[in-house]
Amino acid sequence: MYLVRDIFQLKFGAFKDALTLLKQASAQGIMPASNTRVLSDFTGRSYRLIFENQYDSLSAFEKDLTEGMKTKEWQNWYMQFKQLIESSEREIMKVHVLN
Repeated sequence: MYLVRDIFQLKFGAFKDALTLLKQASAQGIMPASNTRVLSDFTGRSYRLIFENQYDSLSAFEKDLTEGMKTKEWQNWYMQFKQLIESSEREIMKVHVLN
């Protein structure tokens, strides 16, 4: 299993606008991944918004990403969302079960 985190460094004061856009995307069903957990971080270099998903394989992640991001609705939404972002990064971690 893999844990994928898309980490967005928001512009100062943009959290409420980003949250509003996320609620719109969720209501419209246009988020690329259906099982996205949204986390907010108000420590360190405030403010970070993190999308977290789990996948059985990297190919499942790639399929989810490419299918969800190719829709016109998502592309229009993302044009608004990216105006609120200073920078971003992605973490992909393999989950190891020890028992």
